[in-house]
Amino acid sequence: MIDSGFETTSLRMTLLLLVTFQAPAADVDRIMDAVVAIAPLAMGKYDRNAYQSANGIERYRPLDGAAAGAETELRRRPGTVEVSFELPDDQALAARVAEAIFQAHSYQEPVIRIQPILASRSKGLDDRANPNRWWNTTGDWKKVAAAATETADFQSPAGSGGSHKAYRA
Repeated sequence: MIDSGFETTSLRMTLLLLVTFQAPAADVDRIMDAVVAIAPLAMGKYDRNAYQSANGIERYRPLDGAAAGAETELRRRPGTVEVSFELPDDQALAARVAEAIFQAHSYQEPVIRIQPILASRSKGLDDRANPNRWWNTTGDWKKVAAAATETADFQSPAGSGGSHKAYRA
């Protein structure tokens, strides 16, 4: 069992809760809006920190009592992702977030996991000269993202459900 963290010169390893849920990719924004209404998902000088996996395939078979009714064949649902984020080690907060995920989710039985972890947090030391930081390398993604937002509004390909807006980094 993890019961405490530790420190190095540059960072603190802090006891947090890792929350993970699975959902159709199209549902993630709605679910995450419900989450950040409760917890800002802050990490240092950033908020709304979460990770979303690439699309996968969820496998399941509805049984008696399922909203879809019992079925004999296995279902395979493409376009399902896994999203994870960290919360302070606070059971009451975790309960509120889990309930928010459940209420915003489209599934009858959403997959929600919460586990204790040690997670890094920078001590905020001045490392502007570190040659490995993104701002000291070629391929500065922030400048590329800023240029891409010049043409932020675009129309989706035919049949994909409408227009989208690019988000600024």
